[in-house]
Amino acid sequence: MKNIELLGVVVVAGLLLVPSRPVAQGAAGAVPPPDFSGVYYPAQEGRGGGGRRGATPPAGAQRGGPPPRPTQSAPLSDGSQGRSPTAPSLTPAYMAKWEVMRKSRIAGSYEYDNSAKCLPPGMPAMMNMAYGMEVMQTKDKITFFSELNDALRRVYLDGRKPTQKVLDDPTYAGYSTGYWEGDTLVVDTVALNDLSFIEGFTPHSDAMTVHERIRFTAPGMLEDHIVVTDPIALTKPWEVTHTYRKASAGNDQLREFACPEGLDPFGKK
Repeated sequence: MKNIELLGVVVVAGLLLVPSRPVAQGAAGAVPPPDFSGVYYPAQEGRGGGGRRGATPPAGAQRGGPPPRPTQSAPLSDGSQGRSPTAPSLTPAYMAKWEVMRKSRIAGSYEYDNSAKCLPPGMPAMMNMAYGMEVMQTKDKITFFSELNDALRRVYLDGRKPTQKVLDDPTYAGYSTGYWEGDTLVVDTVALNDLSFIEGFTPHSDAMTVHERIRFTAPGMLEDHIVVTDPIALTKPWEVTHTYRKASAGNDQLREFACPEGLDPFGKK
């Protein structure tokens, strides 16, 4: 009898020593991931990973609505003032590419102006979401839709991986897969073509990858921390943090973006 009692004590003690495993998302009793669904407008942002926490949101964003939209003839940055100290750090070869683009833009050419040519902003530039974005979320997929040039991307959450066919056919938005780490959405994007820009008109190679951590920092405030890695074009990873404010009812409708009203910037018909 004593032996049986002793065995019971040993078994219970052994069970107490077995480390418990975290409950997987979606399992019974697990806390469901946050719902990012809604329309958002830029609130504040910090470049280079600094995150200007004290920045004042645009007037429109403070009211839960879109910021004032610039006219179609608003001048674009041409690089005439050089590069910002917080801009991505380019390798000599890609700095030379940027210089070619800069001289072209200063001369008034649209050759390296993707927006003027109605091309998608690409990743990670599209996450600037200058005119607002809509987030549509389901269990297996999250879609980000940007009003600018009607650009969109999908983040797959069902465990799928990019096939070789996908990797051999890079696109502006790339191929994004993600998973939940508590209340944070962790996203990796690959298969990005080199026709887009990191930001502004900073070039990159087709080896570029983008890593994101997206989370709520307060009710209705969504933060996207981005890390860009490119072993060919960048001397070191580049980081930026964007913050968005969820739109209030009545201000949560994006408009169709008819790119330059069908005009050809090169004057061709």
